Amino acid sequence: MRPRTIAIGDVHGCALALQALLATIRPRPDDVIVTLGDYVSRGPDSRGVVDRLIELERRCTLVPILGNHEEMLLELLEQADSGRCPFLVDWLEMGGYATLESYGARRGSIVKDDLARIPPQHLAFLRQCRDYHETETHIFVHAQYEPEMVMDEQPTDVLRWDSLRDGIPGRHVSGKRAIVGHTSQKSGEVLNLGHLVCIDTYCYGGGWLTALDVDADELWQVNRRGEPRRPRES
Repeated sequence: MRPRTIAIGDVHGCALALQALLATIRPRPDDVIVTLGDYVSRGPDSRGVVDRLIELERRCTLVPILGNHEEMLLELLEQADSGRCPFLVDWLEMGGYATLESYGARRGSIVKDDLARIPPQHLAFLRQCRDYHETETHIFVHAQYEPEMVMDEQPTDVLRWDSLRDGIPGRHVSGKRAIVGHTSQKSGEVLNLGHLVCIDTYCYGGGWLTALDVDADELWQVNRRGEPRRPRES
């Protein structure tokens, strides 16, 4: 059986969905799984998501990309170490409450010290996430890219923050197909523009968690409860 390269869209704390999706994919040791970021925030079980990704590293080659929600969390931790935390409230309101609650913080009484609840193993995983991944045929980023710039020169704010709603980039200068997340497709449908495919299909908000075999164009989807999408719904 051929090795597969499979991309997984924004999980956002939906651990049941991730577990069910992986059970469906059944990763093999020679597979490469590229996760597109936004593992934490919004959904109910950020801790469970990171636990499952750490376990997945033992089963195949995992290429985790850093999302903007992980970037915010890591910046907050640096600020907390220096005694500052100026945008803690902003982060909490962008889904951070759910993140810290999954680590045992009490709803309604979250403070800066609750950041210390996140285990060192989880922080180590998040800190080793990549800005992008590139193969001979594809580029993988969390959000967007500058089409005329090679990947190792891309601004990280574009890679992690720019929304497709603000403009669709053209084909990358390399000619490679781009696989992205970040811009939630609230219809639950994959956005396939040929040169660019967005697989953030709004799992936490009632859509689907999507995985895509980028070479075979095979698609798997489950909802936040871990239930598969039936063919009649396609």
